[in-house]
Amino acid sequence: MPELPEVETVRLGLQIAMEGRVLSRVTQRRPDLRRPFPPLFAERLTGARIASLSRRAKYLALHLDGGTALLVHLGMSGRMLVGRQDEQAPGAHDHVIFDLSDGGRVVFNDARRFGLMDLTDSERLHEHPLLRDLGPEPLDDAFTARALFQGIAGRASAIKVVLLDQTVVAGIGNIYASEALYRAGIAPTREARSLKPREIDRLVPAIKDVLTEAIAAGGSSLRDHRRPDGELGYFQHGFKVYDREGEPCPGCDCREGIRRLVQGGRSTFYCAKRQR
Repeated sequence: MPELPEVETVRLGLQIAMEGRVLSRVTQRRPDLRRPFPPLFAERLTGARIASLSRRAKYLALHLDGGTALLVHLGMSGRMLVGRQDEQAPGAHDHVIFDLSDGGRVVFNDARRFGLMDLTDSERLHEHPLLRDLGPEPLDDAFTARALFQGIAGRASAIKVVLLDQTVVAGIGNIYASEALYRAGIAPTREARSLKPREIDRLVPAIKDVLTEAIAAGGSSLRDHRRPDGELGYFQHGFKVYDREGEPCPGCDCREGIRRLVQGGRSTFYCAKRQR
């Protein structure tokens, strides 16, 4: 599933292609994705001007003149691809087509159909059921060591599992939790409540740094992620531990190399010597 850097990369690409344009035609090619589309979905969007685009955690929001917001989640395999209206005909997995007033076209492609779209009030977006319980944005100034300390206080679950809890911090997924814990030197199996203040002081900047670097690299393309221009992200080439089981640990003389374990049904990668 795309994590914060991949979704932010998509937002930045769509901002160039869509902001300030009018949706001259919207074509809905199936009744549902993960959930049904809102009633009169295409009709309510057609003719609207896109004022701005934002992101909350792993969700995109297209804010339209008139106060409506289109909320988008990419699911496991969803892509928002930018092209032109005179290009090839839609494919089998092109489920929503947004034609723009300048001749551009944005296609929502989702082979697994785990994505979703909803329409809501732009000013009350934070109250949407999918967003209202989310934790702080990790790249915001409000996400501090104190904020994380309060979020994990009393939590007996492993810190890696807690970082995936979107009510604790929004947008972090499996890849970036593993990478951040490696950078901070914290074992993924540690009880969250056992972390000392100095360790949290290391973890918060590690989270911010790994996310910032991943956004600059266009995200990580392992299976489905593509930027809106169709290009791959490149941060996977900078992974220190993720998906590198058995390989040498960077800057470390451990004999075992990078290890893998399963936590909450997800693979975790770590160095047993560097992470305590």
